[in-house]
Amino acid sequence: MDAHTSSPARSVLEAPDIARVLTRIAHEIVERAKGADDVVLLGIPTRGVHLARRLAARLEEITDRAPGEVPVGSLDITMYRDDLRLRPARALARTEIPGDGVDGRLVILVDDVLFSGRTIRAALDALGDIGRPRAVQLAVLVDRGHRELPIRADYVGKNLPTSLRETVKVQLTEEDGRDSVLLGQRETTPADGQ
Repeated sequence: MDAHTSSPARSVLEAPDIARVLTRIAHEIVERAKGADDVVLLGIPTRGVHLARRLAARLEEITDRAPGEVPVGSLDITMYRDDLRLRPARALARTEIPGDGVDGRLVILVDDVLFSGRTIRAALDALGDIGRPRAVQLAVLVDRGHRELPIRADYVGKNLPTSLRETVKVQLTEEDGRDSVLLGQRETTPADGQ
């Protein structure tokens, strides 16, 4: 998620849109994974965890599995970030790996917004310390471009071309009381040359 917005943000996805794209992503996962039997979903805190749980529920519906059968967990990347010295200290989130672990499984990392790729690089480092998956894929709600690293999402809810002056804010009911994706303008300061 990006920084706060200063001008009114416009909605680019609302609750029905988010529900629809998560269902589509779940179908794509089932098709590519040939049933999703060895899939483990790991959400990147905070909103990625909620999205991973929603995807797990959709996968269970599609594959006629019982609730809780698709392993889902969370992967905290705080200590793996390459900007720790540049930003204020962040509270550690929880890493919760499903009981059967990740070794030999198809791990799908789930996040809300793909931007520079640095968060995903940190997630890959964190995952490497936990186990050795058969393969790792990436599912994101929004891909806004501007990659700094050679990272590409396997499953994308919405490609949203943006300028660097724009912000993308994902709101989820579990955290924010509503589902939406907002596009706004980054706050500018006199130092920005404005």
